[in-house]
Amino acid sequence: MADFLGLMKQATELKSKMEAMQAELDQIEVEGTSGGGLVTVKLSGKGEMKGVTIDDTLMQPSEKEIVADLIVAAHADARRKAETLLQEKMKSVAGGLPLPPGMKLF
Repeated sequence: MADFLGLMKQATELKSKMEAMQAELDQIEVEGTSGGGLVTVKLSGKGEMKGVTIDDTLMQPSEKEIVADLIVAAHADARRKAETLLQEKMKSVAGGLPLPPGMKLF
């Protein structure tokens, strides 16, 4: 029974830490780039797109398809960075609780 109570205490602590981490992720921004820095995408720690910057040299009608591809690539780069950041934070939050590999808590 003591193990169950200990596990419940850890779960309660994890919930508090997760709520704090969720609030922190709203404040964190990551940037992804493509085209050698010609396109930059900013995402929140939760993956919401916050902004896009496009170099003026790409603003030509003939470059429209290239710009679209670069935006997609920059977004993918930012998303990978956000996911890496989230994984690092999850390790620190759930460090003592035995969670199955690959389990997502939110």
